[in-house]
Amino acid sequence: SKPAVSPQVGSHRDISHESLSLFRLLEPQIEILVLGTGDRVERLHPATLKQMRECGIAVEVQDTANACATFNFLMNERRMVAAGLIPP
Repeated sequence: SKPAVSPQVGSHRDISHESLSLFRLLEPQIEILVLGTGDRVERLHPATLKQMRECGIAVEVQDTANACATFNFLMNERRMVAAGLIPP
């Protein structure tokens, strides 16, 4: 299944350890979180990425169009993946 980013996320600046908490609660646990940051790839705070890695979740940050393609590819590979997408 493909959960959306928490409603309080309006831009990449709102992506935080807290806003990603939903993805850490999923069962079975996901291994990859694909984040689409809109029209272009935006840098996330390194601590946020590190905290997700420490929870066993790799984070892939891309523009939203590529994030959708990556999500579909990983789903076809039967990987445990979720996507958080900010509309372009």
